[in-house]
Amino acid sequence: MITFEDMLTVQNLTIAFKSQDDFIPVVNNISFDLKPNEILGVVGESGSGKSVSTLAISGLLPKKISKITSGNIIFEGTSLLEYSNAQMTMLRGKEIAMIFQEPMSALNPSMTCGAQVLEIILQHKDITPAKAKVETLQLFEKVKLPRPKDIFKSYPHQISGGQMQRVMIAMAIACKPKILIADEPTTALDVTVQKEIIQLLKELQKETKMSIIFISHDLALVSEIAQRVIVMHKGNIVEEGKTEDIFLQPKQLYTKALIASKPNTKIHLKRLPTVSDFVNNTVPTETISDNERRLFRKQLFEQKPLLEVVNVDKEFYSNAGLFNKTTIVKAVNNVSFKVYEGETLGLVGESGCGKSTLGNVILQLHKATKGKVFYKGEDITKLKGKALRVLRKDIQLIFQDPFSSLNPRITVGKAIEEPMKVHKLYQNDDERKEKVISILKRVGLDASHYYRYPHEFSGGQRQRIGIARTIALQPKLIVCDESVSALDISVQAQVLNLLNELKEDFGFTYIFISHDLSVVKYMADELIVMNKGQIEEQGDPDHIYENPKTHYTKRLIAAIPKGI
Repeated sequence: MITFEDMLTVQNLTIAFKSQDDFIPVVNNISFDLKPNEILGVVGESGSGKSVSTLAISGLLPKKISKITSGNIIFEGTSLLEYSNAQMTMLRGKEIAMIFQEPMSALNPSMTCGAQVLEIILQHKDITPAKAKVETLQLFEKVKLPRPKDIFKSYPHQISGGQMQRVMIAMAIACKPKILIADEPTTALDVTVQKEIIQLLKELQKETKMSIIFISHDLALVSEIAQRVIVMHKGNIVEEGKTEDIFLQPKQLYTKALIASKPNTKIHLKRLPTVSDFVNNTVPTETISDNERRLFRKQLFEQKPLLEVVNVDKEFYSNAGLFNKTTIVKAVNNVSFKVYEGETLGLVGESGCGKSTLGNVILQLHKATKGKVFYKGEDITKLKGKALRVLRKDIQLIFQDPFSSLNPRITVGKAIEEPMKVHKLYQNDDERKEKVISILKRVGLDASHYYRYPHEFSGGQRQRIGIARTIALQPKLIVCDESVSALDISVQAQVLNLLNELKEDFGFTYIFISHDLSVVKYMADELIVMNKGQIEEQGDPDHIYENPKTHYTKRLIAAIPKGI
């Protein structure tokens, strides 16, 4: 039912994608509306249809492989499905604008940030380039970009992820659109930057009175910005209502599962609940008491350390131009700590704090500028050649993006077998294949996956493959570098449970690197907070969370989305 109160109405919309010779529905007969001056949250896992539905609103569905098979999209009383390509081009940016999930791939790398915003303004407004430049600089100030004149002349790769996202927001609001679609605009950002972006969108919405569709897989995050929420699952809207009702009194099992899958900062569950737990009515409730945690930490620290980092520095050298002076960037500055066998050490901090660089120094992918790294009592910074290759078997890495770390031309089974061959594990290929299949089953996949290619898997499955390839070498120490940051909340819960199970079964030791303090608090036995290459704070994760000593740690904790 269309009313004059609705800015946008989606009626019985079904979207299908081509699969071989037929079109398969991916969005099934959904209906919802967006009111003027409203922020509507759309929540669901990857593949739920939330992004596809909003691409249909913007007229950005890929033409040859997708089609709208039924329904209508009505904007201010007019059907958008009757618009020509030229009409949609004029509408996009001016009336309906979009902020994409990944600004690095959405921004043109060959154009300066200023030129990209200028292009939008000049296309939709009758204005001189000089005035358009003034407007662009004003927009950069509005979205709180530092040094607007410098960023105007900078290329996307020269600024941070948070700054790129602000440039994207400036582009989106340049022509004062009536509707802004924000598709996972904070997924890859630090919690502190995420909080800033959420606050910025709320302020802009209040000032301009535009309507926003805010898409995310994180219900706690959506609860901080949206007035109403739609929950999507497998192409269907499973629940809809006011944010408080959805968050405090969810009706559907799926919604309850999404809320419960995020690590709880108040209680320490032995195992995180997943969607399947709710469906099968097997929701875990067993907790780990404070006393159990204390005893475990005491036993850990009574051992000899497995790894010891002593006064490590890592410097990088930067030449800004042919005749410019070389500048030194100290990414890691005089860092010391110990890791004990069977421990999960959490490393947390914002992007650029040095945590990943430190992980690479431990892995010997970067050589320390100063200091020593002892593994089982031996200084590994001096290892070369064969000795270093032997070490690689013992210290392994789980990547943030498993897709880019897997060879797209070889099957998953062969990718897991490859390091086994390099390190001469097992007698022959048949033995290795048998072992790979057992490892695939152990990480929640099956034997048929051995023959498939990386592109045939979801993000969560690819992360399991990355874990399978890591544990295939039976390492002692595993560095998990942002290994769950890009996953849906429920898939993240599955992977965190898997990592803990593998730790128990195989006695792994983890260095768990993340910018998400709630995840690190759940996983870690010991926590290190890093800032500007140095250790800001170290100790029991619960103690640091409850009584942070430094302003920086307090800011990190305050930025975690708490929900209602």
